[in-house]
Amino acid sequence: MSSSELCLERPLFGGAITSAFRPFPQRFQDASNIRQVPDHQEVFVDPSRDESLIFELLDFKSDVGDNGSASWFLQDLALIEAPGLSFRNIPAVVTSAVGEMAISKGRQGRDAQNLVRVYVANLRLKGVETDVLVTAYEPILINPLSESANAVGSGLAVPASQSGISPMCDVIKHAVSTFRVNDWSLFGSSA
Repeated sequence: MSSSELCLERPLFGGAITSAFRPFPQRFQDASNIRQVPDHQEVFVDPSRDESLIFELLDFKSDVGDNGSASWFLQDLALIEAPGLSFRNIPAVVTSAVGEMAISKGRQGRDAQNLVRVYVANLRLKGVETDVLVTAYEPILINPLSESANAVGSGLAVPASQSGISPMCDVIKHAVSTFRVNDWSLFGSSA
């Protein structure tokens, strides 16, 4: 993270989980004017940069190996252990991946697709049979027909470092490295 940038510890899922990352100007959950956000997601968005950071609680994918858990969502790049994040002495495993994809918002269609870099980290909380997917989206190219063009302009996205803020790759790394479970009962009565 940029030394001039303050990272705030944010409560997630009613404070049962915390993570620290740079402030996003807008946070939404269940915001019908943007989109419905399920109860198992926490979404943070910076509309001025068309960036987002999403924390999602998913059923544990027991048929997917640890090394392949992030690639199950994208492309596997690295395996990281999280020794400080364990439940009943069952350590969590963290995988990460980076890829690029063309996406469009809502029902805009292919003609309005933006090119984005997607960062994915999967925290495997085996002791509570939960995969925590952390996803960050960073625009690369904004299509002039996209809704995003109205907010951030079309063309190549201005790199975060040139805007004086941390790149999304650093944001997601910091968010994952500071991820803490404060209340394991969030994952059910067996926790």
